Amino acid sequence: MAKRLSKRPNRKPTQQYGCLVWRINFGGGPEILLVTSRDTGRWVLPKGWPMKGKRPFEAAQIEALEEAGAKGQISKKSIGSFDYFKRQEAHFELCTVKVFPLRFLEQSPTWREHGQRFSRWIEPELAAELVEEPGLKTILLDFLRRIERPKFRKHRQTKAPEARGLHPAPEG
Repeated sequence: MAKRLSKRPNRKPTQQYGCLVWRINFGGGPEILLVTSRDTGRWVLPKGWPMKGKRPFEAAQIEALEEAGAKGQISKKSIGSFDYFKRQEAHFELCTVKVFPLRFLEQSPTWREHGQRFSRWIEPELAAELVEEPGLKTILLDFLRRIERPKFRKHRQTKAPEARGLHPAPEG
């Protein structure tokens, strides 16, 4: 008999921390780094559970490194949060993800989950179309409006993804 997954009602959401990794490309446009989830292959931000001895923004930064090899400058201030249901073995767990932006500087040649996920640099509007969570869509579009302000355009442009060995998703 197949296991039945159920939502656990009346529970406080479990906290997670996520990282919105961003850069300005050579054309001067903003891009967001999305990764696929390991279980369903959905496009998501790097995110994970709180870590003992780490502040929320530090945990988000570690998740970006472990899930995408992304290194950069993290903000200590969250830009918002969103809810989603995480699939567990016998139920779905409601999670609230607090998101911290990280300005991408480089990609590590190896990282913990290398080969377990795909990653792709995507324009924020398309990233918002690809993610499933409505609250995350809103965060991506709000962030686009923030980084289109002139002060953000001063950030140096980063190398093309092919030069850093980023792993695009398969076509098709």
